[in-house]
Amino acid sequence: MKTAQAVQTAHAKSIQVKGLQKSYKQLQVLKGVDFEVEKGSIFALLGSNGAGKTTVVKILTTLLKQDGGTAAINGFDVASKPDHVRQEIGLTGQFAAVDEILTGRENLIMIAKLRYLKNPRQVADTMLQRFGLTEAADRKASTYSGGMRRRLDIALSLVGNPQIIFLDEPTTGLDPESRIEVWKIVKELADGGTTIFLTTQYLEEAEQLADRIAILHEGRIIASGTLAELKKLFPTGKVEYVEKQPTLEEIFLAIVGNKGEK
Repeated sequence: MKTAQAVQTAHAKSIQVKGLQKSYKQLQVLKGVDFEVEKGSIFALLGSNGAGKTTVVKILTTLLKQDGGTAAINGFDVASKPDHVRQEIGLTGQFAAVDEILTGRENLIMIAKLRYLKNPRQVADTMLQRFGLTEAADRKASTYSGGMRRRLDIALSLVGNPQIIFLDEPTTGLDPESRIEVWKIVKELADGGTTIFLTTQYLEEAEQLADRIAILHEGRIIASGTLAELKKLFPTGKVEYVEKQPTLEEIFLAIVGNKGEK
């Protein structure tokens, strides 16, 4: 029988992953991935192209079945209880999943109806206002800028107020101003209690946003912790006058480089 403390600790985890494995034909992409994500936190998964970041996201969002290991979202196993998992999550992929023929308002109404929400038009109006898209609400999504399209995409993933949102490289291809807009939205979501699972190749993005960071390399998590904890893994240089703190980019390259040499 679990103690009250053990139950409380388990409930504090939004995502629990243990020994996750996945292969595509002869290529093993995930070789036993382990990590946990605290509720209401921003968790960043870093890795180079082909490291397996999107594969992890697809498994956690029930789009792909793992070959081994376990993964749970708010206590629901992703393999055996996918319907329960889908009620808990929202997903924004690398490319905006908006219907360009529809207007911004129509996109939101459609998703609200698919989630069987009451008053889908009211839901749409609320999200349009929240993401600063009210003036463009009745324009086709095809006329939106990259930043506006990404904001609409995140708004779509938040219809129904999911407790966990997955952002798979959400700022890829965006200009610096639009990227900062998305960062602001992510921070506001976390401040409101939403758990954010973020994958990114932009190390500055993880440095700006993440409470905890994990580095995925050659199918395994090779380092994880807070930014301060990861900085301790970086060898301090000898300086005479000014001690420069390593950036997350320098830490990432040092860790991945060391592992690659073995």
